[in-house]
Amino acid sequence: MLSAKGQLDIIKRGAVEIIVEDDLLKKLEKSVANAQPLRVKAGFDPTAPDIHLGHTVLLNKMRQFQELGHEVIFLIGDFTGMIGDPTGKSETRKHLTRGEVLQNATTYQQQIYKILSPGKTRIAFNSEWMTKMSSTDMIQLAAKHTVARMLEREDFKKRYESRLPISIHEFLYPLIQGYDSVALHADVELGGTDQKFNLLVGRELQKEYGQEPQSIVTMPLLEGIDGVNKMSKSLGNYIGINEPAKEIFGKVMSISDGLMYRYYELVSSVSLDELAKIRSEIKSGMLHPMEAKKRLAMELADRFCGIGEGKKSREEFENVFSGHRLPDDIPLAEIVWEEKKMKLVKIMALSGMVKSNSEARRLIQQGAVEVDQQPEKDVDRELEQKDYIIRIGKKRFVRISAKK
Repeated sequence: MLSAKGQLDIIKRGAVEIIVEDDLLKKLEKSVANAQPLRVKAGFDPTAPDIHLGHTVLLNKMRQFQELGHEVIFLIGDFTGMIGDPTGKSETRKHLTRGEVLQNATTYQQQIYKILSPGKTRIAFNSEWMTKMSSTDMIQLAAKHTVARMLEREDFKKRYESRLPISIHEFLYPLIQGYDSVALHADVELGGTDQKFNLLVGRELQKEYGQEPQSIVTMPLLEGIDGVNKMSKSLGNYIGINEPAKEIFGKVMSISDGLMYRYYELVSSVSLDELAKIRSEIKSGMLHPMEAKKRLAMELADRFCGIGEGKKSREEFENVFSGHRLPDDIPLAEIVWEEKKMKLVKIMALSGMVKSNSEARRLIQQGAVEVDQQPEKDVDRELEQKDYIIRIGKKRFVRISAKK
């Protein structure tokens, strides 16, 4: 087993904060001396069916703990998921039904092993202990925290000051998440920076229940491909780990050069020395940022879709973007032909490629449209009744099928 100091150096990579670092080092030293792995917990509420790249920031850190010989607990918040985490919300969240939560939890279990080692991962559901808790137990739990402390939490504070509603059940969320650490006797809990309040509640509750308080490792929130907002399926700025390889590759290629470094640090397996070399070579001009981005895209496509998928995705990306060939699976749009000829702008709108004829005209005027791989700049162009392939920009294709 690696020395405690050596383990701490690995754990600190990409982490924003460790609470308390000296305490974690002592736990690691004790773990090494007694050959006793630490219990490392991270909770995930199954509020959406798929895991995206933002989730993998925590999953990668969990994998590091596994490789260091520790016990990792992937906690599915099937009970807390029905409440809805109020973190960062300006209004009360709509709660999910148990059926929705369990359906989402099933997909989580199918996807996490793309990152975590199956034989070293313990999956737990917080309904295991929460459904057994009596009303008396819940009252006793609620008595261990004050409303004043809850209102120290930024999102609750803002809503209270703005006279926006805060439901009582939302106060229960951090208490239940904290109690999860008590139930699991967690030595370490991982979470995003937005979860710091909830993670600290876990430390406090462990003290109340006579346990040694857990150490906390907070990880940064990964920006989505828009480079602005936290990666989120609802915002459409996500990269799903269950997406086809070419989708993962293409989305990685769409991020900015600056964001690429952050993705390398948080979701890539390259060493810090390798990343420093990539930065240096780009700065000196030895390596083009586009090539570095392709390396990252290949790595992620291989990891989530299988070895070799990255290379295939790169080849298709380069062929399509260089104009040498068309992609293999162009979506089909069947168009009802009203006359012998129809205007291109109308065909584009009917196919769903654009929202209106005016948007189609604008794109044609900008030189962004091709018909059967030939540039089209005539906004009044009429097409005869037959099949066509229309392309907008670099990535959007549709195969038009003419119907009478």
